[in-house]
Amino acid sequence: MASTLADINSQIQKNEEHIAQLRKQAEELRNHERAGVIEEVRKKIAEYGLTASDLKLAAGGRGGASSKRSVSAAPAKAAAKYRSESGETWSGGRGRKPRWVTEALAAGKSLTDYEIK
Repeated sequence: MASTLADINSQIQKNEEHIAQLRKQAEELRNHERAGVIEEVRKKIAEYGLTASDLKLAAGGRGGASSKRSVSAAPAKAAAKYRSESGETWSGGRGRKPRWVTEALAAGKSLTDYEIK
């Protein structure tokens, strides 16, 4: 067991160097495995004729290794519940009302006048 502060600091330094080496090894292994996974995925894409839209991936460009985005579908747009006389629609959802709705309400109209049936 270390008996002085200098001995303890020396052990900490050695351990930190060892940790750095292990992290570098882990990163190299991950990159090697990643290359294999990418090759497998490319083969499956070719085999099944998959497209970016099939996989719900954004078109155009890669995120890169530093990009840690999760791949998920964009939230579905809510169905329109109201339609203006000019054909504009609104789902009635949260947030700011469209101008045509606020103008209609200010003019004394009701949302029920614009409901899509």
